[in-house]
Amino acid sequence: MSDNQNQPSLVGGHVQYVKGATEATIGNLTGSQPWKASGEQDKAAGLDTLKKAGEQRDPSQGYGKIEEMAGKATGCEGMRVEGARSKQE
Repeated sequence: MSDNQNQPSLVGGHVQYVKGATEATIGNLTGSQPWKASGEQDKAAGLDTLKKAGEQRDPSQGYGKIEEMAGKATGCEGMRVEGARSKQE
């Protein structure tokens, strides 16, 4: 097995968070407590993955200005900060 498979992923964390947000919205719209609970768990897991991936990230591997702008546009503070860190002067 590769160490890469055990590394937290920024993309994976975002996907997990969006999945949770979607589930929570479905739960809110339908009144389904299991959907709400599952959504909150997935959102928390996604945030945890994003935090771990951000801590292990090499700023030189980022997308710079594009990532910073995407973070601003989507409201993702972590993406905005990481983009600012990795942008080339």
